Order: sequence, then structure tokens, then C-alpha cells
Amino acid sequence: MARRYFCTALAVLLLLDVPAFSTSKGLKGKEHQRASRIPSQFSLEERVTMKETLKGAIQIPTVSFSPRESNRTALAEFGEYMYKAFPTVFRTSFIQHEVVGEYSHLFTVQGSDPHLQPYMLLAHIDVVPAPDQGWEVPPFSGLERDGFIYGRGTLDNKNAVMAILQALELLLIRNYIPRRSFYIALGHDEEVSGADGAQKISALLQARGVQLAFLVDEGGFITDGFIPSFTKPVAMIAVSEKGILNLMLQVNMTTGHSAAPPKETSIGILAAAVSRLEQTPMPNMFGSRPLTMTLQQLANEFPFPTNIVMNNLWLFGPFVSRSLERSPLTNALVRTTTAVTVFHSGVKENVIPPVAQAIVNFRIHPTQTGQEVLELAKNIVADDRVQFRVLGASDPLPVSPSDDQALGYQLIRQTLQSVFPEVNIVVPGICIGITDSRHYSNLTTGIYRFNPIYLQPQDFLSFHGINEKISVQGYETQVKFIFEFIQNADADQRPVPHLHEL
Repeated sequence: MARRYFCTALAVLLLLDVPAFSTSKGLKGKEHQRASRIPSQFSLEERVTMKETLKGAIQIPTVSFSPRESNRTALAEFGEYMYKAFPTVFRTSFIQHEVVGEYSHLFTVQGSDPHLQPYMLLAHIDVVPAPDQGWEVPPFSGLERDGFIYGRGTLDNKNAVMAILQALELLLIRNYIPRRSFYIALGHDEEVSGADGAQKISALLQARGVQLAFLVDEGGFITDGFIPSFTKPVAMIAVSEKGILNLMLQVNMTTGHSAAPPKETSIGILAAAVSRLEQTPMPNMFGSRPLTMTLQQLANEFPFPTNIVMNNLWLFGPFVSRSLERSPLTNALVRTTTAVTVFHSGVKENVIPPVAQAIVNFRIHPTQTGQEVLELAKNIVADDRVQFRVLGASDPLPVSPSDDQALGYQLIRQTLQSVFPEVNIVVPGICIGITDSRHYSNLTTGIYRFNPIYLQPQDFLSFHGINEKISVQGYETQVKFIFEFIQNADADQRPVPHLHEL
């Protein structure tokens, strides 16, 4: 997933440094399952095959460099690789496969009960570039070492691509026939906006009149070891994500010789503008959803006196708000963030450059819009010599429901309790990155971001970084989760209320 994700609940727990406990029961499993289920038990041969298949996928360098540049040869090769790796998926009569935007893939799995509203599973094929420097193994080797498979895409996001197809392949081999129809959408340009992949798939489905019950994409995890002295894992299902605004600032001045410089240069003017943006944070939006929603759900699970603070934000809100601003992670939860990521100017040490350009990346808080952030940025810079140009923008998505009647959220919770019985804390959160899911907001209001794998603090550093890896056991469990989730989704009952025992 591009520009990665931490969730609200995690940040709150990190900030407060206290244990939380919940035995939320979620869905009543037997009431929400099919009468006949296929057990998620895989043979040694199947487990070896799924591991080797993931390795092969990692070895194909499906790199997106920019919206206009990607490794098209590798993307085409990956399409052929999927066909060979999952033959049952491609030859099953009730599954339709389509290539969209040249390299993205859409699978339509036709269920036996047309009265059940379909859903969608999302993942993306492309990865960010990975220079060899610093890696313990070559980034596109797919090598296995000490129980881990290394390589770009093992966490972001080929693991999900392969796990979805692998789970479906194994179900089909066991003669599985779905009741509820579902789609699998695999984008090829998520890392560079998704305009040719997810956006075109969404438009295609909208033209066909498709409306989804919900969809599941990347964006949340089971976190482990993030909270000091707290041994329980926390599952976070992201119910929204921040928006994005990429803004170019440009200054045009007269060129000349450095021996007789003007009082101000294009670089100096632009540097001052950028400095003002960095030194003047966007407004603190604490008190708005979905952060308060998460705090409210967690409030009674904290020990005294933290539970008093969390249950009385009307009084202690300013204290909590200031505390959240102290670190970059928690600060990102209460405001639109500002990051200067690119600066261009100058061609020679003795030439005054006529033009200076900088690109600023804003991650928009769910309570704001891109237009509001643009106006705030102009007011902060307050210099008519600085020109503003929007390179790309996407407003935040609405918050998806996470109550007892939210089918997608509760199905994730139910499957979590089955596959990860040790996980007793499940909370909604917000992604501070962006995903392909934003392109499907016209098809459903139930958009959930969750990858069923454990992550420890050091694992987050490997997203778009070095030594990205996934444990073999973790990948097998991810396949198992999707294997069970697809079957759980066949239910036609509404979710039943869950209980909290504190």
C-alpha cells in the first residue's frame, strides 16, 4: 500500500503506555456459518507449493516508478505467472477473468444465490523500487532465510495478491461452490495512484450496475510488541483513510552571475516558503471522528485512572490532544500533515537559478478537504511570488460503519476469532496512507482495510524500505484466513450483537 499505514488505536495505546483488555465476542460463529464447511487444513505438499509460489511472484520485478513509467514487461509476465500458478481458478466455469487497463486483473466469482449482495477482495501487483544497497539478500530474489521469505512485495502487497488466489485455488480443488458472489480486483499501479488499474475496474463495475456489500483491502494488521510491557496483540481494522494533496510550489526570478547576486534568489524565497509550511502545522482536529470513535470503544478497557480520562474527553481532551502532538505518528492522527519531499533548482555553482521548485505532500485529515488544505497553505506562505500548482489530490474517504450491523467489519472480526483465537482486542482505526480502495467508494459504503498478519515495530520500517520479509508461517496463516473468510461470507444472516466483558 502506498504511503503506509498506522492505525488510530495503535497510536493511542502507544501514547498512553498502558495495557488494554477486551474479550469482545463479535459474531456468534455457528449462527453465521454455512451448514457444511471445508476445514482450513493444508497438506505438507500444499504448504510447500504455496510458499514456493509466493517466492516466484516476488522474483518478478513489477515496479511502478511513476504514473507514466512502470516495468511493463514484468507486469505482463506476472499475468502469465498467475495463470500457471492457479490453473483451477482460471479454468473454473463460474469464474470470469478479465484484464483491465492492460495489466490489472478482475475476477468475477459467480455465487449460487443471486439474492446475496456481492463483495470484493482487493490487492495490488505493483511494488515500489528497491535498490540493492542495504538488503541482506537481493530484493527480488524471493530467498528464504530463517523461516522468512525476503523480497519487495512480501508485505506490500503481493502477499495479499497471492494469498487471495491461493486460498481460492485450494477451495476450488476441494469442490467449493460459493453462495455469495464476489470479485477479486488486482491493480497494477496502486503505488502511483491507481488511475489505470483500480479506477478503471471501478468504472467498469459501475457501468454494469454493480453495488457491493463491502470490500476488503490492505491497511490494518495484528500488531504485536508495539505497547511496552503489554503482551496481548491488537487487531486494527481501518475504517477510513486520509486524503492526499501533492502541491508544487514554484518561484521564478531573474537569472544572473553568482558574483553579483540579488538580495533574494528563487531558492531563498522558496526555502522561506517551505520553512513557513514546516513551522506552521495545519490545525489540530482532535475531537472528530474516527479518532474519538476508537477512544470511546477503548475507554473502559484502560485501568484507573486512564479510563477516567478517556471517558471524559470533554474535560481532558486538550491534555490528550497535546500529548498526541508529541510524536510524528500520533501527530498524524490529529491533523493534516505537511512533508516537503522534492526540491529542484540550480544547474551550476556560479549561476543564479531562474526557477526553484518544491513538492509538498499533504496527508489530509478526514475532517478536511483538499481545497481547504490548499487555501490554508497559501495563507501560511503568504507570498505572491510563490506559485501553487496541484499535481494530484484525493479527499479523505467517509468513515465506514463498524457497528454490529456492519457485515464486512463483523465478518473480519469473526474470521479473526477463528484463525487467531489469541487476539481478543479488535478495534477500528484510520490509515494515514492511501490505498486503491478509495477508487471504489462509489460502489459501497463498507470499505475495510485489513491484512491478517502479525507485525512487530521493526516490520513497519521495511515498508518501502529494506529487508522487507514475511514469515512462512505468517503467509500460511494469511491464506488460511482468506480460505475461511470466503466461506464465512457465504452466510445470509445479519450479524448478531457482540458482547464486551471487561
